[in-house]
Amino acid sequence: MKNTNTALTEAIYYILLALQEPLHGYGIMQKTSMLSSGRLSLSAGTLYGAISNLLDKGWIAPCGESSDSEGRKKMYLNTEAGNQVLRAEFERLEELVDNGKKYIKTK
Repeated sequence: MKNTNTALTEAIYYILLALQEPLHGYGIMQKTSMLSSGRLSLSAGTLYGAISNLLDKGWIAPCGESSDSEGRKKMYLNTEAGNQVLRAEFERLEELVDNGKKYIKTK
């Protein structure tokens, strides 16, 4: 796995979070919307560009096809490298929140 010190985009973070289980493209779109409480709505172009990028990095892999009334759809799942990147990003985000709590006064 290539080490990445770069923060993930919100879309990539949610796609990796969604791919803890095998999903096809439309399923990823639905799951990311659900996980973000509807705030993140991926277009097909954004999603498939991200999938191509994630495949190239080795963070996700095809894991078969699903059959439905529209034909066969490719399914994807995180690789161990993808899960490591997701955990590292989660820890980075936690640190940001913890540091913010120390310095931002909330009423």
